[in-house]
Amino acid sequence: MIKTDIIIIGAGPVGLFTVFEAGLLKLKCHLIDALPVPGGQCAEIYPKKPIYDIPGYPEVLAGDLVDNLMKQISPFDPGFTLGETALSIEKTQNDHFIVTTKQGTKHQAPVVAIAGGLGVFIPRKPPIQNISNFENKGINYIVKDPEVFQNKKIVISGGGDSALDWALYFANDNTNEVTLIHRSQQFRAHPDSVQKAMDMANNGKLKMILDSEVIGLKGKDHLEQITIKTKGGENSTVDTDYWLPLFGLTPKLGPIANWGLEIEKNAIVVDNSTDYSTNIDGIYAIGDVNTYPGKLKLILCGFHEATIMVQSAFKRIYPNKNHVLKYTTVTGIVGFDNK
Repeated sequence: MIKTDIIIIGAGPVGLFTVFEAGLLKLKCHLIDALPVPGGQCAEIYPKKPIYDIPGYPEVLAGDLVDNLMKQISPFDPGFTLGETALSIEKTQNDHFIVTTKQGTKHQAPVVAIAGGLGVFIPRKPPIQNISNFENKGINYIVKDPEVFQNKKIVISGGGDSALDWALYFANDNTNEVTLIHRSQQFRAHPDSVQKAMDMANNGKLKMILDSEVIGLKGKDHLEQITIKTKGGENSTVDTDYWLPLFGLTPKLGPIANWGLEIEKNAIVVDNSTDYSTNIDGIYAIGDVNTYPGKLKLILCGFHEATIMVQSAFKRIYPNKNHVLKYTTVTGIVGFDNK
């Protein structure tokens, strides 16, 4: 049994920053995340994408933000259970909670903070029979490390911002051979991106195939060829090293939806007028996973919610202790064991 002061479910930016704010109050944290590394979406989905609305950073790459947060919380020595999904939660007789993962790892604490972002992301997969045979063997639903695709033949499917953004990114590298396939003549992406893609196609830097979709895959140990079908019913084949079907990711709460929490439109309802508490005393929800009137799904808003939440958590854990807010400019950052 892993025992701590606050169990944080979700190791994205908001979950990580919670460790810092809790550490200032000498509260220990342990984080649980289904991903094998900390960082949430910033690490798993878009580590190389810039973020522009973090105070003090005119621009910061998502992966760098995660690295900075990990450095910031290091004095408070958080525990991590990574690569495991929080499956169940139960309340004990002493008013604590036990959170158990799918792998059976048990965690106990008087407070649980759910910082699960938008939940578990499920890629929208094309209905091709043998598609699972090539997943991570030439088929990727997200781009984590663009360098993997250098000097490769890349086919991208989709008409949204993600598909256009990556098509433009890879086409700008003259070492790549990039093909964009879309089932329509109309795109859902930002008009500026669409125009740039059209210009690249006219200049021969990007091959664009419209009114078409991928219907077949071939290869031995790795994807080698795709079959394309037009709306007119004509088939053709294209040799490729990678196919990126970027049709979006569907977020789902997963097991959290079965914990007796009040849910509204795939988000956890919280009391934002006080401390972002849920309908279960001792369980809080912060970041994109929660909802309340006027909610904004921004990382910086999640940071604020985490700060307010840990103040309430302190009072729950130490009801007879008085806590006076002290600014870090006065106290500095003193970790556990004065590290």
